[in-house]
Amino acid sequence: MYQQLNDNISRYVHFSEEELGILNELATYKKVPKKTLMLQAGEMCNFEDFVVKGCVRKYYIDDNGFEVILQFAIENAWVSDISFSIYEDRPSRVYIETLEDCEFLSFTPEFKELLFERAPRFERAFRILVQRHLAVTQNRLFNTISKTAMEKYLEFLEVYPTLPQRVAQHYIASYLGISAEFLSKTRAKLARN
Repeated sequence: MYQQLNDNISRYVHFSEEELGILNELATYKKVPKKTLMLQAGEMCNFEDFVVKGCVRKYYIDDNGFEVILQFAIENAWVSDISFSIYEDRPSRVYIETLEDCEFLSFTPEFKELLFERAPRFERAFRILVQRHLAVTQNRLFNTISKTAMEKYLEFLEVYPTLPQRVAQHYIASYLGISAEFLSKTRAKLARN
């Protein structure tokens, strides 16, 4: 499990075995059952979690009471609310919920700062992770505005090829910004072609 984390973070910066040992020492392993709300709107988020196993969704509830999924986090992805709680020290506006039984390697802000003190090159690696997350978010926003439902769904399948077998269709529809009925029609059209 630590090897997954080490491989993930080493994609951006080369680390010595000693540095990776510090990372592993400061990571907290946690198991979280399916359908657990790890964070609710109004709470402070005090974790950045690396998904070892399982599937998580991050969402908010819009003014009409509908859930809008912002992110799916599956194996080898990170999940948190860094925009409000961690960097701005404000209560979160999102919910984070496990959709499957999950295993995480978790970092509190305090442990992350300790990591940066003891092994400063991790600061660069985490900066790159944040930049990559920003790029993915901007690309998703662009796709939401400019692409058809079919194009969005096809791109979704490229990014998350196993997710349609793991999560309910209405979650995927929410992520794509379309109704579950429209997603069903899109999938049927794709199957016919």
